[in-house]
Amino acid sequence: MLKRLAKCVKGYTKETVLTPVFVTFEVIIECIIPFITAKLVNNIQDDCDMNTILKFGCILIALAFASLICGALSGHFCAAATAGFAKNLRRDLYYKVQDFSFSNIDKFSTSSLVTRLTTDVTNVQQAFMMIIRIAVRAPLMLIFALTMAFVMSGPMAFIYVGIVPLLALGLFTIIRKVMPIFKKVFHKYDALNESVQENIEGIRVVKSFVREEYETEKFKKASGEVERGFRSAEKILVLNNPLMQIAFNMGMLLVSLFGTRLIVSTGGEALGIGNYSMLLVYGVQMLSSMMMLSMIFVMVTMAAESASRITEVLSEESTITDSASPVFEVPDGSVDFEHVSFKYSATAEKNALSDIDLHIRAGETIGIIGGTGSSKTSLVQLIPRLYDVTQGAVKVGGIDVRDYDIEALRNSVSMVLQKNVLFSGTIKENLRWGDANASDEELVRICKLACADEFITGLPDGYDTYIERGGTNVSGGQKQRLCIARALLKKPKILILDDSTSAVDTKTDAMIRKAFRDEIPGTTKFIIAQRISSVEDADRVIVMDGGRIDAVGTHEELLASNAIYREVYESQNRAGGDGDEK
Repeated sequence: MLKRLAKCVKGYTKETVLTPVFVTFEVIIECIIPFITAKLVNNIQDDCDMNTILKFGCILIALAFASLICGALSGHFCAAATAGFAKNLRRDLYYKVQDFSFSNIDKFSTSSLVTRLTTDVTNVQQAFMMIIRIAVRAPLMLIFALTMAFVMSGPMAFIYVGIVPLLALGLFTIIRKVMPIFKKVFHKYDALNESVQENIEGIRVVKSFVREEYETEKFKKASGEVERGFRSAEKILVLNNPLMQIAFNMGMLLVSLFGTRLIVSTGGEALGIGNYSMLLVYGVQMLSSMMMLSMIFVMVTMAAESASRITEVLSEESTITDSASPVFEVPDGSVDFEHVSFKYSATAEKNALSDIDLHIRAGETIGIIGGTGSSKTSLVQLIPRLYDVTQGAVKVGGIDVRDYDIEALRNSVSMVLQKNVLFSGTIKENLRWGDANASDEELVRICKLACADEFITGLPDGYDTYIERGGTNVSGGQKQRLCIARALLKKPKILILDDSTSAVDTKTDAMIRKAFRDEIPGTTKFIIAQRISSVEDADRVIVMDGGRIDAVGTHEELLASNAIYREVYESQNRAGGDGDEK
């Protein structure tokens, strides 16, 4: 884990090294200042002249400025190192997620990935800052202060030698109790983020069903669990302060008791007033160092769970990778399913698809009909290799999809998913996801094919109209047509429409299909639909049932021979239409 995280320091190694170097100098100077001060006090006690006082004063001022400079430089380099480390960590996480297959994404929830990219990275960043600065400062201060205490007062320093281990034991016990609590809390964060994300994304549904109160209660519950977790931890951590106060007061009491007795009994010969005063200062430094160490342990404890969650993502290997010698050219749009079986998880008891044997020629239009859960989407997702088959093989252009370069394969396949997604930006910017170099004229031509131009030109800013995140400022039908246009811009060899015209009326649906026939006859087209009218003019229609192919044929053949197809057709016609959205 540490080795993997250490790679993210690359590019900021100099700052990471310089931070503890300047911290070390700062600590040394801070430990020298009380020593010089003690010398000054002792000299004043011995009736020194003004020149001596001025000399010591100048030395102390110089040391103070040196300490200030070292502290400022350590802070500067620490800020650069930690910010750079967090940047690299977020970058590596983001890039890793981009390489994930759908199976990998299914393994981690969206909310969990968001938490790891935000809260967990922040925790690790804070821990890293403490490690390169405070974790260096605290033990050095403890060692140097204790050493100087022995130099100045000899046996009196043994008071701190006895107190420090007792304090360390107490702090260790507190940390041990807190660690399991923090581990549980971070899992609660995922649930909280999920609640927030779900509510915001579905806010229109929430409001339309007047479920604000229900969602508020759900949020309160998730937030309350996080709050209770942290409260439990804080109840234990709060013992740090009284423990430190007891140790501090005990140290001061013992030093005062034995120190004053020693001064009085020896007339200041065994222990000077200056040495006695600075012994108290070194005691404060030592005990403060112990407090810092306890804070470090708490932060590192929190960060350890976050680091583990981050490393889990970084160590996750994509289930879909390029072959050793990938094919970079897709010959044509023919598709062959050779006794394909598929399940989403290796531990799943039941296949999503079973024994699919299907052969499709380039340029064919294939309709796919089936009830909910019949695995229509699962079937087409195997073509661009969004998932890999469990058994059998899927071939595009006569070549197994696993032998292709993934980017080359997916550039040849355009897929309009069931859940249409538009990104924040103008209509032009969204369309150019299909072809970054497409001209304005090409955009207009393609949008006419997708029947999108008619509503775009009616918008105040036309093709420069800004689309909100998720396409919330356009209707469902408009969003579908924009997504179809975006897919067509890729000039694919295979076009997959996964229930992508459900929100448009039958007239527009028919116009889109006619444009497909006339403009892209060489492109293999898969049309998944719920209504028969969307697939009745397809070259062949596949009827899916329970993850298997129930029948394959033309509209007329299936009406005559397939009970499922005939039942769907008759039910839609009895209803007096398709229930189209207007």
